[in-house]
Amino acid sequence: MDATATGTPFSTLIRVASHEQHTEAETSTFMSDLLGGRLGVAAYARYTEQLWFVYRALEEAAGSLRDDPVAGPFIQPELMRTAELERDLAHLRGAHWRERLEPLPATAAYAARVAECARNWPAGYVAHHYTRSLGDLSGGQIIRDKAERTWGFARKGDGVRFYVFEGIANPAAFKRGYRELLDAVNADDLEKQRIIEECKRAFDLNGAVFRELGAATASDQGGPLSAA
Repeated sequence: MDATATGTPFSTLIRVASHEQHTEAETSTFMSDLLGGRLGVAAYARYTEQLWFVYRALEEAAGSLRDDPVAGPFIQPELMRTAELERDLAHLRGAHWRERLEPLPATAAYAARVAECARNWPAGYVAHHYTRSLGDLSGGQIIRDKAERTWGFARKGDGVRFYVFEGIANPAAFKRGYRELLDAVNADDLEKQRIIEECKRAFDLNGAVFRELGAATASDQGGPLSAA
């Protein structure tokens, strides 16, 4: 699909072009089992651990990209999630959660790709920022609600703070503004097409993490919450 030939907003083109990859990732066996209440809280904790590696890669690059003409407009403090992930992990895994933290191979590959784009291709970084930020701001709320109801976390409290965007009073308006940034991204037609392809890749990378999480959950099912 040509990124601009139709006159369709770029944000719409991205969404339509990556729909297949997006759907495949979000309907993975792991996520379906998690949302269906068929996995224990340990599986949720393991997923939260993997998110930490990806968001660390996204946010470690934020400072160097803040003034970049392409990626800079997307660096917004309201979307920063690492601190909240760390608070959740302390609740889920205890005060020494870092000591046994390890990325799955797919997570390591995902984080490495984010870091590579941040270093060498800011437009590619935008693709990863978009797929994560709007995904966690939107569909992530379903995960939060399920976690609160299934495992008894306090509403918007420790354990689910990653999904609580305190600095965003109106999520719908914020997402509209984010899509407007995408529509106005400082990139030519060819670069926009490359961004679309990187969005597809980002969803595929996320899907690979879900597959490995699914394979790793057999011993976790029904596991107890190991909070300090």
